[in-house]
Amino acid sequence: MPEIVLHYIWERCLWAGMEQQTTDGRKVEILSVGTHNRDAGPDYSSARIKIGDREWVGNIEIHVCSSDWQRHRHHIDKAYDNVILHVVRTADKPIYNSKGELVPQCELNYPSDKDYLTALFSEAQQMDSAIRRIGCAEHLIHDPKLLSDGWRKTLLRKRLECKKASIDRLLEITKGSWEHALYISLARNFGFHTNSVPFEQLAINTPLSYLQKHRNNLFQLTALLMGQAGLITANSEGTNGEWAKEYEFLRTKFGLTPMDGSMWKQARLRPQNNPKLRIQQFAQLLYQSENLLSKILDTDDLKELEALFKVSPEWLSCSGSKPVGKSSIDILLINTVIPYKYAYALHRNDRAKAERIMGLMEKIPAENNTVVRQWKVLGQAVSNAADTQALLHLYQNYCQHENCINCEVGFKIFENKQLTLF
Repeated sequence: MPEIVLHYIWERCLWAGMEQQTTDGRKVEILSVGTHNRDAGPDYSSARIKIGDREWVGNIEIHVCSSDWQRHRHHIDKAYDNVILHVVRTADKPIYNSKGELVPQCELNYPSDKDYLTALFSEAQQMDSAIRRIGCAEHLIHDPKLLSDGWRKTLLRKRLECKKASIDRLLEITKGSWEHALYISLARNFGFHTNSVPFEQLAINTPLSYLQKHRNNLFQLTALLMGQAGLITANSEGTNGEWAKEYEFLRTKFGLTPMDGSMWKQARLRPQNNPKLRIQQFAQLLYQSENLLSKILDTDDLKELEALFKVSPEWLSCSGSKPVGKSSIDILLINTVIPYKYAYALHRNDRAKAERIMGLMEKIPAENNTVVRQWKVLGQAVSNAADTQALLHLYQNYCQHENCINCEVGFKIFENKQLTLF
C-alpha cells in the first residue's frame, strides 16, 4: 500500500468506528487528526489523541512500516521529538526519537477490502487535500455565485476579528504595550508560516527592551537575534563566528538562554525563506524602524506602509542580506499591519475607520497558495487580498471543520434540498 493512502485514510477519518490501540496494547482515541504539514517535519501537527487515560497534543508521523522511521533518519532528527504517535500499516520494529525515548506506535485499523483500497488510492492521487475538505465543491463548480459578495465581506470581517482577538491576547501578555505586541506579531509573521512558531518564540525569549538598547547597532541586533535563535555556535566561522562572539557578550550581559536551533525548519525551503536570512531581515527592520507603531497607525496610504518594510541599500552591506521582497511585504501588510490598524481603530471605538482600513485589503494583490488555487478551480473570482483572506477564513473555519450549516453556501444548499422534498 502506498503511504499516500494511509494519509488519506487518516485525514478523512476512514478509521472511525474501528478500535485503535498501540503496539503494546493501550487503547487509542483520535480526538483530532491535526493539520497536514507540507513542509519539512512530521506529517501532521497539533493533533490530539488519547492513549490509555492520558491525553496528548503534538505531531503525528505516518509510514507504511515502522522501519521507515529509521530509514528516513527521524531517529536522529530533533524535529521529530514531539511526535506523540507513529501511525503505520505494519509495526515491524520499535522506534526511538533523538532523546532515546520510545515512540508509541499504532497499526491503523481501517476497512481492508482490496477493491475499496484500490478506489481510495485512485481518489487520493486525483484529489488535493484542500479540495477534499470543500464539501460543496460540486455545487460551486456548477454555480460559483452561491458564494456571494456579501458573504465574502462578512468572512473578511470575521478574519480580522480573529486576528484582533490574537492581538488582544498579546496585549494581555505585554501588559497593554501595543509596541511590544506588534514586535511579537511581526516576528511571527516574519516566519512566513513555515517558521512562524519558532520566530514568535524568538521574540518572546528576546525582550524588545534589550533590543532597543542596541537598536542603533545593526551588527549587535543581528548577533543577539541569531544567537537567541540557536543558529550560531562558538566554533562558527566568518561572519557567523563574529556574531557568535558578540552574542556571548550580550547573552552574559542580559542573562539570556538561546533557543534550541532544531526548532527551525530549514530543509525543502525556498532560499528567501531560509530562517537565517529572515532573522537578518528582521534585525534590519528593527534597526531602521524607530517608532514603527506610530508610523503604521499614522498613515492609511498603502505606498507609505509598504515603504516602512523596505531596507535601504547601505544597510544591506552590513550583513550581506537581501531586502524583503514585494510579495513578502504584502504578506506582512495582510497579516500584521492591517490587523493592527483595524484592532487599534476598534480599541478607540472608531468602527467607521475600522471599515475603511478593511478596505485596504482590496488594494493588495491576491495571495497565491494551495487553498486559494483550489477556490480558483471551483470558479471563484480571486482579484485581491480581500478575496483571498475571505476564502482562507471560509476554508479554515468552515470547510475543514464541516461547519456547513453555519456557512451561507452550505445553508443555501441545505435549504434547496429541503424544498425539493415538498
